[in-house]
Amino acid sequence: MPTRRRFVQLIGTSATSLSLAPLGVLAQGIDQVRILYGFPAGSSGDSVARRVGEKLAGSAYTRNAAVVENKPGASGRIALETLKAAPADGSVLAMAPVSAMANYPFIYPKLAYDPKDFAPVSIAAIAHHGLAVGPLVPASVKTVRDFLAWCKGNAAQAHYGSPGAGSTPHFLGALLGLNSGTELRHVPYRGSVPGVVDVVGGQIAAMVTTHGDFLPHHRAGKLRILGTSGPSRSPFVPEVPTFAEQGFPELTTEEWFGFYAPARTPAVVVAAANAAITGALKDKAVQDGILSVGLIPHGSSIEEMVRWQRSEVEAWRPLIRKIGFTAES
Repeated sequence: MPTRRRFVQLIGTSATSLSLAPLGVLAQGIDQVRILYGFPAGSSGDSVARRVGEKLAGSAYTRNAAVVENKPGASGRIALETLKAAPADGSVLAMAPVSAMANYPFIYPKLAYDPKDFAPVSIAAIAHHGLAVGPLVPASVKTVRDFLAWCKGNAAQAHYGSPGAGSTPHFLGALLGLNSGTELRHVPYRGSVPGVVDVVGGQIAAMVTTHGDFLPHHRAGKLRILGTSGPSRSPFVPEVPTFAEQGFPELTTEEWFGFYAPARTPAVVVAAANAAITGALKDKAVQDGILSVGLIPHGSSIEEMVRWQRSEVEAWRPLIRKIGFTAES
């Protein structure tokens, strides 16, 4: 898989390509904004939504801190279906992984939304994914190739979890199995948190997800991250080699979370939301909080978010066809 952008530096990332939308575009600001997130509370992505939401209070966009509503299930689609039906007045946003826009249209024939149903507002954070194993896998397994060899010798346990069918982690695991000639069975979860719990508890061998969700358990020795998906080693686990370093360059990718509004939302309201969100992402406490869960804060202009999303679609379309997965397969 081609790398679509360089690894974002930790210092000053959220100041990149910030919107210059005027702060006085709304007369009084919206009283209460809801942020929908399609995965359970407690994950690294959920932390981003909450930290940004808290900092929106007092902006020209909204008078109060935003309230995050978790709507887990259906690989995050429920939150976006809810957003599609929400009032197009800026009172409801959703934060979603870009895979919900770049991957899902190619794998869900009956997808209840179209990416055109949403107005991009701002990128929020960049994530690298990782493959981690727990106590079900022997301690002698220390690399990705070790894991694949173990899977071939233990076919009944050769399975991996992901945050949901059709997610980027799902496809990274599928590509790893396909390109190595190893049968890896996919187990979809309702977000990362329950899957990580099962890996730590020995109910499942491995998990592929945002590597930030592994960090506390990796540092405590309860699971082992074997590889990460970035074009260079993660600053959070620099001792762990990338997939590319281990002979799997096609697994090099960065995923990001972004904020969206209903498509009919007035441009002036979207601009105010962008200014408030990118302003929040400049706050050092917000940046430190996002970094603490293994993600890279990154605010963007609306135009940059549109370009990045288009590049994800172009990169993943042929790979999804190669994998051959649909929701009905």
